[in-house]
Amino acid sequence: MTNKLIIAVDFDGTIVSDAYPQIGKPQLFAFETLKRLQNDGHRLILWTYRHGSKLKEAVTFCKENGIEFYAVNSSFPNEEYNGKESRKIAADLFIDDRNIGGFIGWGKVYQTLTKEEAPNLRGKRKGLFSFLKFTND
Repeated sequence: MTNKLIIAVDFDGTIVSDAYPQIGKPQLFAFETLKRLQNDGHRLILWTYRHGSKLKEAVTFCKENGIEFYAVNSSFPNEEYNGKESRKIAADLFIDDRNIGGFIGWGKVYQTLTKEEAPNLRGKRKGLFSFLKFTND
């Protein structure tokens, strides 16, 4: 993919399982896929219902798992909301568990964005999941 995207990503139910107000367990391949998307040059925005201390916990959790976002709950870093404009952020794509049909999974997200085919997971590591380490090798 040559076009670099701005991708808004939800936290609860998308990056982690929904356990709000606590932080759930990471979704399968979530952080690996987010890292790969960043390495591919895409900008990631954390777009979540969380605010205040719960938002800080989510940002810290992601940072501890290797993801620092381009912006958090805003279109760009240091954007200030004054209530005079829409809260809709400027993103090319939104990844959220509340999409019609639900969350498609991180493997499918990456496959859709890159048009790479998912490999046979029982075979050798290649293609879509080459950046992951499997315990069944």
